[in-house]
Amino acid sequence: MSSEPLDSAVPHLTIREAVALPRIAIESVQPLIEDGRFAAKAVQGRSRAVTAVIFTDGHEKLACQVLWRDPLAGDWERIPMRSLGNDHWQAEFTPRQLGRGEFTIEAWIDTYATYCDELKKKFAAGVPVSLELQEGEHLLREAMANTSGELLQRLQQVLNRVEGHPSVDERVAIMLDPHTIEAVVQSETHPHKVRSDACPVDVDRVEAEFASWYELFPRSVTDDPERHGTFRDVVGRLDDVAAMGFDVLYFPPIHPIGRTHRKGRNNSLKAEAGDPGSPYAIGSEDGGHEAIHPELGTLDDFLALVEEAKKRKLEIALDFAIQCSPDHPWLREHPGWFTWRPDGTIRHAENPPKKYEDIVNVDFYARDSIPDLWLALRDVVLGWVRHGVKMFRVDNPHTKPLPFWEWMIADIRSQHPDVIFLSEAFTRPAMMARLGKVGYAQSYTYFTWRNTKEELSEFFTQLNQPPWSDCYRPNFFVNTPDINPYFLQNSGRAGFLIRAALATMGAGSWGMYSGFEICEAAPVPGKEEYLDSEKYEIKPRDFRAPGNIIAEITHLNRIRRSNPALQTHLGYQAYTAWNDNIFYFGKRTPDLKNFILVAISLDPHNAQEAHFELPLWELGLPEDAETQGEDLMNGHTWTWYGKTQWMRIEPWHLPFGIWRLTAKN
Repeated sequence: MSSEPLDSAVPHLTIREAVALPRIAIESVQPLIEDGRFAAKAVQGRSRAVTAVIFTDGHEKLACQVLWRDPLAGDWERIPMRSLGNDHWQAEFTPRQLGRGEFTIEAWIDTYATYCDELKKKFAAGVPVSLELQEGEHLLREAMANTSGELLQRLQQVLNRVEGHPSVDERVAIMLDPHTIEAVVQSETHPHKVRSDACPVDVDRVEAEFASWYELFPRSVTDDPERHGTFRDVVGRLDDVAAMGFDVLYFPPIHPIGRTHRKGRNNSLKAEAGDPGSPYAIGSEDGGHEAIHPELGTLDDFLALVEEAKKRKLEIALDFAIQCSPDHPWLREHPGWFTWRPDGTIRHAENPPKKYEDIVNVDFYARDSIPDLWLALRDVVLGWVRHGVKMFRVDNPHTKPLPFWEWMIADIRSQHPDVIFLSEAFTRPAMMARLGKVGYAQSYTYFTWRNTKEELSEFFTQLNQPPWSDCYRPNFFVNTPDINPYFLQNSGRAGFLIRAALATMGAGSWGMYSGFEICEAAPVPGKEEYLDSEKYEIKPRDFRAPGNIIAEITHLNRIRRSNPALQTHLGYQAYTAWNDNIFYFGKRTPDLKNFILVAISLDPHNAQEAHFELPLWELGLPEDAETQGEDLMNGHTWTWYGKTQWMRIEPWHLPFGIWRLTAKN
């Protein structure tokens, strides 16, 4: 009986093709974003972990290494990977240069490690190993054939010792000697070596991951609501901002403000005489995005402010808002950058149900926009970079094309890799993550609306895990000119301290808008908006008003600066406290040398108590171990005995505790 062969549409390998396939598998490489389509994030001078699942058939031992190449570097830096068990491997590289770098992973069968493993097991079990020792001599000779110079001499000395007919015990010891292993490993041919695809990494300066931002309107730095503040006035405010421990001083747009459809106080549609208008209505007869609002001062005044800020270790950040007043010069000079209606009018900006009658938007894909509009916007940023600005908070980037951001950010960072872009995007999670992928160094978040213990723990955990941890750095702003959170509207001073503690302890970067330190919270009834919003008027403040929290904010920033575990959003771990009103967690460095415990009451009105667990298991300590606690807010120290402890938090005193945990000698 015979049968016809079955036709098959399924392709199959030939033997030659199969033999050419790698024998070693490298899988689940991290950090890797969309198979290398986008770059993962790293920080200059800080180690970055690389992990992978690497395995092969049989019982052979593997050797694996990470190859890292800094931007502009020619040669690879090779870092051995260590086995974590169950085919998982890890190594760390440390970027030294800013810009786009890359890493890859190499793995091969480690012939001599395999030999040593077998020799050690057999010898320990009392199995005769004379043949194995002969195999070892053969491996030594193979290694010698692959090298020269000093290394060849070392291998020859090893072989001479083995051939000197010492005892079996001595020959085994020579073969297993770490110096022998090191010399052979350097000379091996790396059989079945395989290399993964290169994985791109964007290296930012430290301030992309760790910084404290303070936002103010320069025009409100005045003691008279009828007198417009200036850059020179802001110089007088620098010492106070620096003294609170802030690194970045951020301004909303400082450009000329249009008059057509200018908004009045409290966002009214009609401006009265003297109303300054919203700084986001950019452009007038005085210029556009490249110009300075005349009432703030001159370019020389701005440059002097930048220099004065540097003296106080403050960096000036500017708002990059791609929107135009109807008076913006671009509407006259480049009408083809906009979309016009059939009746010759232009649609004003909207974010239903909100309307922004005082601004219009450019059209990135309009008739004349490519490439001229794209280049003009890039040149705006480059112009401010030349004026000493290296940080930009970008307004609503999710409403502009992703291809534009990917091109513009890469183009600017290719020339100025120290430039940092902060995304102000409160939108769908996928879009927020994508903005991080296309080049934004950090982003605003939904932290403002995470208030319960469950919400906060879930949110913090998500930010610490891939894919978010590879592409997205959060900046926890506690408030903004647009957002007066409901939680702060009726929680009093304790509520402001709660949110400040959550932000400063939870993220490497955090920010606050001026007025937070004096617990400013008067809302538009029923809305998360400020009554008498500073967006539409000049708003002097008394920063020494009773009840201010300046001292606490200063102390929180000081704690952050003194503890590496708090200089990133990574390293978070939730721990057990038996009270749903107390959010209790730890932040620790990978080596556990800096271990911070944070307990924050989420109730601004009532005292809260709880038993809680010290994470002794993470320190490798038994449950009855003694540890030392240090209160970082007041400097008190004590000894904890055992795992289970008790706390009481009184919001009228301080609604949180921050403790440094160390094992007691």
